[in-house]
Amino acid sequence: MASTRTDPLTLEVVELIGTVVARYHEEYEQAAAQHSLTGAQARVLSLLALEPLPMRRIAVSLRCEPSNVTGIVDRLEARGLVERRPDPADRRVKLAAPTEEGRATARRLRDALDFAREPLAGLSVAERALLRDLLRRMLGEAAPL
Repeated sequence: MASTRTDPLTLEVVELIGTVVARYHEEYEQAAAQHSLTGAQARVLSLLALEPLPMRRIAVSLRCEPSNVTGIVDRLEARGLVERRPDPADRRVKLAAPTEEGRATARRLRDALDFAREPLAGLSVAERALLRDLLRRMLGEAAPL
């Protein structure tokens, strides 16, 4: 029997994914608030802690309008957490980059997000790898070589 989008197992999996996402967002908002940040500001800061990015790439990553990102970066910059600098590859492009304080805040934010760590710790390395690979497959992302 082929699986359909409305079979009980699929519905249960969708419900569980929704619950995980809701719990993650709730905890993310709480962690952000502890640093007097909005959830969106915290997400931008966390993204920039990985690498400086132009506004357009931030907007694509967060699936929002570049004008929204500009406002978020403006507020982070006013707090001394982010700075704008020229892109060494193209001086016409400005990159948003975390300051030292911004990197430290992003690190504290990441450390505060432990909702998934404890449950994931109960899974073996092989189970976590399988979960990662299945999630990537669901998102249409190729597994790294």
